[in-house]
Amino acid sequence: MHELGVMCKVIEKISEVCDEQNIPKVASITLEIGELSGIVPEYMERCFPAVTYNKLRFIDTELKIEVVEGDAECDKCGTVFNVIKHKGYCPKCNSFDKHVLSGLDFVIKEIAVPNEE
Repeated sequence: MHELGVMCKVIEKISEVCDEQNIPKVASITLEIGELSGIVPEYMERCFPAVTYNKLRFIDTELKIEVVEGDAECDKCGTVFNVIKHKGYCPKCNSFDKHVLSGLDFVIKEIAVPNEE
């Protein structure tokens, strides 16, 4: 489960940004995880409490995950399809030759801070 190491790096990077920007508290973190990235969103959710444990900046921080579909375009017929749903094969011509359009990335999309009242 490499997600533990990935989550450690995410929290490390967010901590660096917060230190640079003088941000004492993080309300939420939004991650975009591509279906084809090799990262399992559920495992990231499971790792989050352990990685943020006893870190004051992350007490009560909400983790939000947005899954980006793994879409591809068939090289033979041009059909756009979901790679996972169709097991890599074009649903129109059954070719395995494709160009991936989305779903490979892993991005820290947003770091939200609490509203000051």
